[in-house]
Amino acid sequence: MELSKTYNPKNVEGRIYKLWLKSGFFNPDNLPGKREKTYTIVLPPPNVTAALHIGHALNATVQDILIRQKRMEGYRALWLPGTDHAGIATQNVVEKQLKKEGKTRFDLGKEKLIKRIWQWKNKYGNIILNQFQKMGSSCDWSRTRFTMDEDYQEAVKTAFLNYYKKGLVYQGKRVVNWCSRCQTSLSDMELDYKEEKAKLYHIKYPLKQGGFITIATTRPETMLGDTAIAVYPKDKRFKKLVGQKAILPIINIEIPIIEDFLVDPKFGTGALKITPAHDIADYQISLNHNLEMKQVIDESAKMAGDIPERFLGLPVLKAREVVVQELKKQDVLEKIESHPHRVPYCYRCETRIEKIPSEQWFLKMKQLAKIAKAEVKTGKIKFYPKRFEKIYFDWLENIRDWCISRQIWWGHKIPIKGEQDVLDTWFSSALWPFATLGWPKKTKDLKTFYPTNVLSTARDIINLWVLRMIFSGMEFMDKPPFQTIYVHPTVLARDGTKMSKSIGNVIDPMDLIEKYGADATRFGIIWGVTGGQDMRFVEDNIVMGKKFCNKIWNATRFVLMQSKGYKPQITNIKALDSNSKKILKELEKTTKVVNKNLEIFELGKAAHILYDFFWHSFCDKYLEQAKINIQKAKTKKEKQVVINVLFYILTNSLKLLHPFIPFITEEIYQTLPIKNKQKCLMVETWPE
Repeated sequence: MELSKTYNPKNVEGRIYKLWLKSGFFNPDNLPGKREKTYTIVLPPPNVTAALHIGHALNATVQDILIRQKRMEGYRALWLPGTDHAGIATQNVVEKQLKKEGKTRFDLGKEKLIKRIWQWKNKYGNIILNQFQKMGSSCDWSRTRFTMDEDYQEAVKTAFLNYYKKGLVYQGKRVVNWCSRCQTSLSDMELDYKEEKAKLYHIKYPLKQGGFITIATTRPETMLGDTAIAVYPKDKRFKKLVGQKAILPIINIEIPIIEDFLVDPKFGTGALKITPAHDIADYQISLNHNLEMKQVIDESAKMAGDIPERFLGLPVLKAREVVVQELKKQDVLEKIESHPHRVPYCYRCETRIEKIPSEQWFLKMKQLAKIAKAEVKTGKIKFYPKRFEKIYFDWLENIRDWCISRQIWWGHKIPIKGEQDVLDTWFSSALWPFATLGWPKKTKDLKTFYPTNVLSTARDIINLWVLRMIFSGMEFMDKPPFQTIYVHPTVLARDGTKMSKSIGNVIDPMDLIEKYGADATRFGIIWGVTGGQDMRFVEDNIVMGKKFCNKIWNATRFVLMQSKGYKPQITNIKALDSNSKKILKELEKTTKVVNKNLEIFELGKAAHILYDFFWHSFCDKYLEQAKINIQKAKTKKEKQVVINVLFYILTNSLKLLHPFIPFITEEIYQTLPIKNKQKCLMVETWPE
């Protein structure tokens, strides 16, 4: 087969991917040769609702580079794919469909809604995995897992009951983050915060003995549920007031003035209104003083409970307006200031979060966090870059018990008789590195491929997911789930802003592949990974990737044309001229530096080094000199030497480039007239 005059990825990529699938080499059980060492990566499971975004594309490229290199190095390399059922997100998608039909989930009932979600999943749930294939991802698709598979459900059930029997799981009424649209609790890490121009209301609470104490709050509507005022114990301004009674405006009841070290004396006036039912910090203070928890906001984010009738049923923000009006009438509103405030929203439906008391299931975190900390502290698990260890440790220092129950219908039902809640999606995904390999059964895969080697992930889920996988791995497997955590950069828009659909600056990798090809897209994306915490997406890099692919193609065509009538020998190369010796030394140096950079996850640097070697050292210098040497050659033997070196450099360059740009390198490899070729470049021997 000859190479066409120009390279068109649309004519190549689909056909080459079929070749790979047919070869069976994505499955480590089918790899040629004796392979004693294993190398495993589990794909961070994307939500079944998701479509490939630029962050997925970056992470897919990173993982594919690592797995392809190890496969060529002779490892039994497994890249295990799968998807997450994404409880809240998936139910939300189907509920939106119902809304268009004028129905709610309650019209269908639980059984029919779950059936409808399964129908949706079976139709749309694998879209993102198909897009990973478009990227060239060499996952073992025969081992694809889903967090709601029957075997996986058994793993989740086993994990929960293990914690329950050990006394680590308990049920209790706590103040939780509540989404009034999704009608469920959320953990702290499932919140998105928006910086808003809020107001700080200074309110005078009359004292029973005369005078008043002023508090400052961003949420005056919650004062209807106040049960105390707290001050910092060493704050001299309020020392004489501790132990006195204040009169709660509007409600006109007496509440105590207490002191507690959890109060921030620098916030507002230094005096804090305590509403135990609707603020987590207030709830902690209330436990220290045995205060009543008076709920005045319900699950629909409306005012409720034992409050004046005129407030009942008002949405929270409307109630705020009414409360402020009454405070003005009572002449107890001292002043209103502008106050930037981080307001929490549901990470799925963007509904404003309320803090309300709710009966929930919790997992005790103190001992589990200690175990998770030790694995990193002792170096059994390493972070690249190392600076992300600090984020990990900082969060562990202030960890609270994990609220693991959710009040939705789609998900893993809590395996306790009569319980209707489901488990937090992150509870099931915390088991991913070993449940995907067959745990709790003692399978051959579990014995062979656990623990995994590398987890490549984004920094925003270090605490959501990475931490939880670590303590889960130690709890159930007595081994950490991976040796290395590579935290890849976050991809930002060209101007440095976060990509957002609402802003309209989101980049679709599928559009880039359609326009430039998968190899150009991969190479352009990885080109920007140069060690920073963030990387700005620049389409010029993808254009550069396309030009580089064309350069490789044209250089190969030249080498093939020069070799007509000759049989290239890429072993035992002798009788070299000075230029040939020089390029071979440069190839050796390039191989060493590329290997070193791949070892420390400097993938962008490795791409830059390969680009410079192939384009400048090989094409611009050696190929040009080779043209002259071939023309000057007096004998066929002299010409054969030049051709041998050309093929040696080209073949080894293709090997080094293959993990980065697999489609074009495989296509070229299939045309090379060299002896002892493998069936695919993807199982060739990696240059050392």
